[in-house]
Amino acid sequence: MISFTTTELYAWIGGLLWPLTRILGLVAVAPVFGNTAVPILIKTTLGVLLAAIIGPTLPPVPAVDPTSWAGILIVAQELLIGVAMGFAMRLVFAAVEFAGEVASSTMGFSFATFFDPSSAGRSSAISQFLALVATMAFLAMNAHLVLIEALAESFFTLPISATPMSLSAPLEMVRWGSRVFSAGLQIAMPIVAAMLITNIALAILTRAAPQLNLFGIGFPITLGAGFLIISLTLPYLGTPLQNLFNQGIEAGRKIPRVGGQRPGQPPPPAAPR
Repeated sequence: MISFTTTELYAWIGGLLWPLTRILGLVAVAPVFGNTAVPILIKTTLGVLLAAIIGPTLPPVPAVDPTSWAGILIVAQELLIGVAMGFAMRLVFAAVEFAGEVASSTMGFSFATFFDPSSAGRSSAISQFLALVATMAFLAMNAHLVLIEALAESFFTLPISATPMSLSAPLEMVRWGSRVFSAGLQIAMPIVAAMLITNIALAILTRAAPQLNLFGIGFPITLGAGFLIISLTLPYLGTPLQNLFNQGIEAGRKIPRVGGQRPGQPPPPAAPR
């Protein structure tokens, strides 16, 4: 007759539940995985498959009753870690979308706004276009696979434990959030500079020939110049996007490392290769 104790049962449940919670937190927020166009059933199935693959390789998990307060706290902490790692990469796409908003404003194209299903809000056409380009680059560079690898490493840098994680991890997330504005301006800077030169040229032209209708010729010129600069800069966006993806993945990796460094304890071990 097969018999097992309650502790063993809790260990088996926790061996699947705790990793699954962290994985689903990342899948729900991370780019591509968390897109609203992806059905919830596919997201859940992907999370269960990853948990079934990663779970047997993890260190022993705490044998805690999942319905107890300690079990609920572990679930909340694991969910927070997964969401934070996915949100770190989501900020990279936010920087690209911010660059599109800045470009649209300088081109005078900010009136062309549409509903964006991924963010459940309104965004400009240039912003959605750059977001699609970033998504294609994200998949072409296999950054989604590297993100899953970073998630698997996080179980070793910050093992599943009932001990609360360090408060330094949320601070790292706040510091990384400031990168949205700087990276967005850097991506949009060629368009902003070109539009500045175009507007200066139009101002000189209007001053030299006051009979010209500035409102009649200004908008087509700035719009055409903006599209021309975007077409010229698209081939060179690969390197900046790759650097941003690498920074986003490293920021996601840093959250478990910082969260696992508790006072009086050595740094957590690195994941096995």
